[in-house]
Amino acid sequence: MTDTQIADEMIETIRRWVDKEVVPNASELEHADEFPQAMFDQMNEFGLFGATIPEEFGGLGLDVHTYARIIEELARGWMSLSGILNTHKIGATMIERYGTDEQKQRFLPRMVDGNYRAAFSLSEPDSGSDAAALRCKAVPDGDTWILNGTKMWVTNGVRASIVMLLARTPDDRITCFIVEKEPGSSFEGISVSKTIPKLGYKGLETVEMAYVDHRVPDANMLGGADGMGNGLRYALSALELGRINIAARAVGVGQAAFDAAMRYAQERETFGVPIFEHQAIQFQLAEMATKLQAARLMTYDAADKYDRGDRIDLEAGRAKLFASEAAFEIASEALRIHGGNGFTQEYDVERYFRDSPLMIIGEGTSEIQKMVIARKLHERHAID
Repeated sequence: MTDTQIADEMIETIRRWVDKEVVPNASELEHADEFPQAMFDQMNEFGLFGATIPEEFGGLGLDVHTYARIIEELARGWMSLSGILNTHKIGATMIERYGTDEQKQRFLPRMVDGNYRAAFSLSEPDSGSDAAALRCKAVPDGDTWILNGTKMWVTNGVRASIVMLLARTPDDRITCFIVEKEPGSSFEGISVSKTIPKLGYKGLETVEMAYVDHRVPDANMLGGADGMGNGLRYALSALELGRINIAARAVGVGQAAFDAAMRYAQERETFGVPIFEHQAIQFQLAEMATKLQAARLMTYDAADKYDRGDRIDLEAGRAKLFASEAAFEIASEALRIHGGNGFTQEYDVERYFRDSPLMIIGEGTSEIQKMVIARKLHERHAID
């Protein structure tokens, strides 16, 4: 567990930076869909890309509870910043948890530096939540594997140096390969075939990537020989942490929307009084604050259980489901409290409104989370 004082000091440092550098500049960068290079550089200087990588590999070795608090603060300033970290964290977790000793030594020390960034490639044009239907092929050829296929919704795809890619081998099993590439739109049979325009989550590329006869060495099969056919299990295990990230993002966006609504309600006057004095507005804010705190506590509970070594498939699913839906509702109510001003780009609340749906969809939709939750409830409470 991370020392409480160290964690609190780190969170306070990030909070001050978010308030000073991120909040005043986020909307301008977001509207221009511009990558926040200066913010990325500062995140890298803070050591955030190695936040949970063990100290033996040069990382900070923080626990997941502290990591969730960091994500919450980043998302409060601009949700896209937390997205830069998420796929990197998933990749590092997969290598730390399932990689061979050689793979850990080769990749994790470099991943402490955010300039050596990871992307995650599971989804395909015809395979999203139905991950088992993926079609990307990996065919052996001597001591290499030849990859062919198309991957969708790849965050960090252009700037990534490694991609955790899942492909189907000739024995019809799904295996994860660590694909090494140079940052950029094309590299040895890998190309960005489309940049996907989005409602929100701007400033960070989300792309479609095509693989045509790209070769990966045997040494880059995650887990070595033991990893053959275990790619989907490895990915779904790491996505539990991804769901904590999404839940923490949702809490951050919800906090930003709530803060904006509280501030506006006390500044805007109608009928000679601040609109906060109207009971209808008070009731809205009361419900928003309650949902926000419940989402935060569920997120921290899932993180704490992970740090204790417990299974968190149920807890991560519940936190992600509740927090993402709460963030969307809070952002919607915040926009309504702003009235016509909320529909303009002069107030940040419109950005929170556009960013919030991503958390409902990313890392498994709310409907998928309900299926996971129901299945795990049945496992834990089955009648003999």
